[in-house]
Amino acid sequence: MLNDKLPEKLISALGTAALCAVFALWCAVSNYGAAGYTAAVLSALLMLALCLLFVPRWCAFWRKSEPETLGKADSGECARIFALIMIWDAAILVLGFVLRKLLGYDESAGEYVRFWLCTDSRHYMDIARDWYLSDGEWDRLVQLVFLPGYPVIVRLFAYLIGNELAAGLFVSALCFAGSGVMLYKLLSLDSDSATALRAVKLFALSPAAFFFAAPMSESLFILCTVSCLYLLRRGKLIPGSLLGAYGAFTRSPGLLLIVPIFFELVHKRARPREYLSLLIVPLGFAAYCLVNYTVSGDAFKFMEYQRVHWNQQLGWFFNTAAYQTENALATAGDNPAFFFGLWLPNLLAQLTALVIMLLAARKIRASYTAYFIAYFVVTVGATWLLSAPRYLAAMISLPIALAALSPKKRTERALIALSSAAFAVYFVVFLLRWQVW
Repeated sequence: MLNDKLPEKLISALGTAALCAVFALWCAVSNYGAAGYTAAVLSALLMLALCLLFVPRWCAFWRKSEPETLGKADSGECARIFALIMIWDAAILVLGFVLRKLLGYDESAGEYVRFWLCTDSRHYMDIARDWYLSDGEWDRLVQLVFLPGYPVIVRLFAYLIGNELAAGLFVSALCFAGSGVMLYKLLSLDSDSATALRAVKLFALSPAAFFFAAPMSESLFILCTVSCLYLLRRGKLIPGSLLGAYGAFTRSPGLLLIVPIFFELVHKRARPREYLSLLIVPLGFAAYCLVNYTVSGDAFKFMEYQRVHWNQQLGWFFNTAAYQTENALATAGDNPAFFFGLWLPNLLAQLTALVIMLLAARKIRASYTAYFIAYFVVTVGATWLLSAPRYLAAMISLPIALAALSPKKRTERALIALSSAAFAVYFVVFLLRWQVW
């Protein structure tokens, strides 16, 4: 028994030492006030606590070798989920039109539809229409940072519909509904129908769920992610990995699907040749790099554009908590658009996500927690993060964790009510264009 515990003690000790060392080095070169450092410490401690809880689950997950009995989703329930989310998607768009009217915006239905181009949607629609440009205006050149997976699908549908924006809204709706179905099917492998349905409800009603209806890549990315995990669990490694590759062709965090795939392969005692499926996922991102090369002559041109145009590079997640806390305090008194629309939601999304996963770490599958940790460290660690609620809404481990934390009806109703209220507030702030990205 002592020897069984040795690996997890060693991993925990090394991980703790590494995080402390990195944090100490960061402190030595950073320059924040007390509030910024406090937020950074809190973020780092939450992550450390999550990892320390995760390590025993990780080790037990890899030791366990007995065959699993997989459940099966109810096909009638799948059809109902698809229909209801399609209706919810349409309701989000209609509700936005009504709320914009109540907020004082005098616009026609057509003008309102074009309002949805107010975020990165405009870039995706430009790419779907014109592809990437190798010369021209700077604002069009830097669109190379937006991956092509979503615009490719939109362009295919635009041939049928005749309009890129309408095609984008339709593609997002289909992917949003499909994601709900696949999440239900994934959770049904291990859980009862009630738990799987609870996860779908919390996914569809998450505070930033309106982005799933927008003509943006989030809904397609989630569909690729959850479908990859489902097929992987069903033993269909090649189709699952191909969908993971398309996820990496749609959003760069798709590369991180290597993490749960690897965890599941070790868990099921995969044959050596089955590990080759891990090489498929990066092919999606390699295809994106090839697009960069054909357009600009540089396979990594997107990195230059991200750094120069958006001040965006990889950084430390606790540094993000620090600068967002200080920016929130700086804008709290005289700039409500930045405080309520940008910095406060970003900060709350990060810390809330860590708390949710910390509470659920012992209750959900280890591969889902591993995926969250990798995804959080990379996406939240951006040096100029403006879209934490949107990025974390695309983190499928979170609704799974929330479903695991709410087995009782009272808790479920409370979480749904809280999430719905947060959705309503954040949606109004988005409709006001208070720096919600």
